[in-house]
Amino acid sequence: MNNNPIEIAKSVQVELVTWRRDLHQMPEIGIELPQTVAYVTQILEQLGINYDASYVNGNGIVALIEGKNKGNHEKVIALRADMDGLPIQEETGLPFAAKENMHACGHDGHTAILLATAKVLQENRERFAGKVKLIFQPGEEYPGAAKIMVEEGVLEDPKVDRIFGLHIGQLVPNMEKGSLASRPGPLMASMDRFKITILGKGYHAAYPDQAQDPIVAAAQLITTIQTIHSRNINPLDPSVISITRIEGGVNQNVIPDAVEIEGTVRTFDEQVRQSIKVRFAEICQGLGQALHVTCELDYSDKYPPLLNHREVTNNTLSVLKSIFGNDQAQELAHPLMSAEDFAFYLAELPGCFFYLANPGLIEGQFHGHHHPKFDLDESELYRGVAAFYSLCLDYLNN
Repeated sequence: MNNNPIEIAKSVQVELVTWRRDLHQMPEIGIELPQTVAYVTQILEQLGINYDASYVNGNGIVALIEGKNKGNHEKVIALRADMDGLPIQEETGLPFAAKENMHACGHDGHTAILLATAKVLQENRERFAGKVKLIFQPGEEYPGAAKIMVEEGVLEDPKVDRIFGLHIGQLVPNMEKGSLASRPGPLMASMDRFKITILGKGYHAAYPDQAQDPIVAAAQLITTIQTIHSRNINPLDPSVISITRIEGGVNQNVIPDAVEIEGTVRTFDEQVRQSIKVRFAEICQGLGQALHVTCELDYSDKYPPLLNHREVTNNTLSVLKSIFGNDQAQELAHPLMSAEDFAFYLAELPGCFFYLANPGLIEGQFHGHHHPKFDLDESELYRGVAAFYSLCLDYLNN
């Protein structure tokens, strides 16, 4: 009987590619994924795995595999895959390209990896004790359905002891293809969204003294917001404030009534995160009074920082190195400013999120995540299966 996790993972390569390509052609957005849910549950039924597809109004799936080995059957480990796509028109030219929307971030690969892991775990139940909970989640890109699933009890009954997730593609620049990486502590940033509506009084552009100009207020507001990081936050605490949309005005000779500004805030520390939010409110109030406009602030806490559990992550890296070698499993020196709603799970229990580098080339180059020409190298997907499978056996049998 083969005990090599890499060979076990490679044994499902055909299914991995088939499932990934099928899922790639049915990208659905947000928390409404009826086709995807029907496809995933069909595969689970074929594998003989029990599941509950009642989460997030029938758009989240939780499957359970029980080990048959002697040992501690109270242990429960969870593995998570996100299933949603993005509202992007695909331009890869692949024969299995989607016609509407796109899996432009690798979630089709995540789901295929978790299905393949389910298959090898189901076929090797005599090799582990305890239980493996498989979480197929909608809405990672938006609105962060991990939070909804936690609130609906996904980590209970049976209660999960630790959780793992991965991201494929190439979020970390220059990661060697086929390598895996993570780090204890901060791995990814929080992601909050702000929208500021500046309400003034429009008038003829030739008579600005008769107006309350929201354009001028917007310009000063943008400049002042950028001083939060440079003048209000300790320079040793990373943070990013990006203004991504400004909209106002209709013509060259009309001062408008209103301007909208929208953007995102990212950091790794919860205290810094909340202090930035407070400073936003102070700036809006003060600038509004100074320029005789009203600054309405809509500030939404979205995803918290993704903080890997130190002990679990160190053990994860040790397991990955034992499978793939020291050169193929590395500890990252720095976290990323991108965000992930897996952070909601890690806020509840110990776990680890890690990366697999398998960028796919279109026209000779990797175009990056959330791009119309994003693709994956399918030949490396088995590494995600081997990693999940090995992490399950390591925890459940020790």
